[in-house]
Amino acid sequence: MSELVTGEAVALELRPAKLPSRALAVLLDLVVVGVAYMAVTIGLAIATASLDEAAQMAVSIASFILVLVGAPIAVETLSHGRSLGKMACGLRVVRDDGGPIRFRHALVRGAVGVVEILMTFGVVACIASLVSARGRRLGDVFAGTLVVRERVPAARTGFVPPPPPWMSGRFSGLDLSAVPDGLWLAIRQYLTRMQQLDPQVGAAMAGRLAADLAARTGAPVPQGVPSAAYLAAVLQERQAREAQRAFGQGGAAGGQVPGGAGAATEVPYGFAPVQSGGVGAYGASVALEKGAVSPSVPPVPTAPGAEQGAAVRDGVSGDRPAGGFAPPA
Repeated sequence: MSELVTGEAVALELRPAKLPSRALAVLLDLVVVGVAYMAVTIGLAIATASLDEAAQMAVSIASFILVLVGAPIAVETLSHGRSLGKMACGLRVVRDDGGPIRFRHALVRGAVGVVEILMTFGVVACIASLVSARGRRLGDVFAGTLVVRERVPAARTGFVPPPPPWMSGRFSGLDLSAVPDGLWLAIRQYLTRMQQLDPQVGAAMAGRLAADLAARTGAPVPQGVPSAAYLAAVLQERQAREAQRAFGQGGAAGGQVPGGAGAATEVPYGFAPVQSGGVGAYGASVALEKGAVSPSVPPVPTAPGAEQGAAVRDGVSGDRPAGGFAPPA
């Protein structure tokens, strides 16, 4: 894994391509370009049969430069670093900062590649790739580029617990356009790992994330809403909006429960609206997982009709599975 730093000081973790995959991609590209060059050469030989020897030599040199040098440069420029061989092997050429390459990068790579690949049969390129820490050949070094893997094994992602039903649709009118991607990623990572955190640390983290999210949206956290439930509800709202934009489906964001948003009177998942705000309530919820509530953290009061939620906290499974916010039995 290689860490690249973008112009915005964001660290990117990319997988540099190894020598075997790069060699296979270059071989496929050379086969395609070689076939095209032979076809062009035969066609030009027939078309220029009536010309003198000097004219035929000039045409041959021009076809060599255009097909063997110009064509790969044009393909990499137009495809932003993906030639036919690289697409087949799941590779891409990117800049040192992780951005897409431009014409000047492809030009330098192609010009140096004539020497280190075509004229030396790839020996120089192989040696340079083996010596380089990130597997770069000389063309990559001079152009400031890197060949990375696009197709990587899918990592196991944690389960993001859904918010309680009494939170569904509560933030449908929230403006999420000013929330950066980095904050969404931090919220998602926190929700997937919150049950692994220390109660006090998790409560403080939820409070900070909720405050940052409220500052970006311009709307404060509603009174009596736990921070973790607030984060889960807003994240679900964003996912619902993205799904609606992608698939063109209507319906309220975040999903609806029977009786409409906010109409549910029971409070499953071990959550209930609280009087004093979010961080302490979530801390009490996490403390219940450990079997005891800290004296400094008040217990979570339940709303009327929350018998089933209390049953979940007491270890009774009920008719629905736990949503991630309830303490395990």
